[in-house]
Amino acid sequence: MIKIGLIGCGRISKNHFEAIKEQPDAECIACCDIIPERAKEAAAKYNIPFWTTNYEEMLKMDEIDLISICTPSGLHPQHGIMAAEYGKHVLTEKPMGVRLKEADELIRKCEEKGVKLFVVLQNRLNPSIKLLRRAYEEGRFGRIYLITSNVFWTRPQEYYDQAPWRGTWQYDGGAFMNQASHYVDMVQWFGGEIAEVKSITATLARKIEAEDTGCAIIRFKNGALGSINVTMLTYPQNLEGSITIMGEKGTVRIGGVAMNRIEVWQFADERDYDAEVEKANTNPTSVYGFGHSGYYRNVIDSLNGKAIPLCDGREGRKSLYLLEEIYREVRGR
Repeated sequence: MIKIGLIGCGRISKNHFEAIKEQPDAECIACCDIIPERAKEAAAKYNIPFWTTNYEEMLKMDEIDLISICTPSGLHPQHGIMAAEYGKHVLTEKPMGVRLKEADELIRKCEEKGVKLFVVLQNRLNPSIKLLRRAYEEGRFGRIYLITSNVFWTRPQEYYDQAPWRGTWQYDGGAFMNQASHYVDMVQWFGGEIAEVKSITATLARKIEAEDTGCAIIRFKNGALGSINVTMLTYPQNLEGSITIMGEKGTVRIGGVAMNRIEVWQFADERDYDAEVEKANTNPTSVYGFGHSGYYRNVIDSLNGKAIPLCDGREGRKSLYLLEEIYREVRGR
């Protein structure tokens, strides 16, 4: 039985608590938040025996094997390093940090302490994406020419006003770093190593430090091009979260609001699983999708020596590298 402690009982923690409850060989035995009412409420709702506002108090619990980090992105490295110091395995929400240097410190500390580091990129487990990845790994696209991703969502000013860290450079970043980080990950996952990035961002309507809208163009080392277009200003509601891959022998577009629906699936050859395209479409109740449960399954199996991690620290670092390159262009960093 893998015993878990969770820090950060805010918006995304619900997905974690529910995913953990679905695992027969794991349980959340402690939760922590700087807001007492939030930690207490989570403990009551999910039958967690211990809650606290003191992170180190939770880390001192010998029975905890894994710490799940659901705090603001800028705090992920700090909280992960503290967990590693106490010999706990670390699971961190995306992105694993907002600065590559700090993420590298987290990776080094986990390796030094001999603990595993997992980065939650659950959209890789979307049925539509799993089917796309299979076709990609089988070489059905041939040479890839272009990868594009659009994230046309909406986040009203009230969303940013709910917490002072939202939209700040120190703790959150903007639309690319926060809302679009899964899509940045998808583009680099299929595109490979980055050769060059050009980007333009703007803060057009929201009162935040970082961007609410932006466009990035990427040249990959294999010669392919990529583009990512992001806005949190879509009227009146979330419209699209998509990825399109175009190659010499295939074109696939996965759309919906969260890469949940295969809209185009065309290849020069045919495979038996092409008949599964319609079955791979889902209708998630939120942009988070259904992947957290499957992600925790992989984490638990990895800790028990039954699987290879779906996304460890070094894999999670790749999308943060691309994010930093996007911001380097616009921030002069």
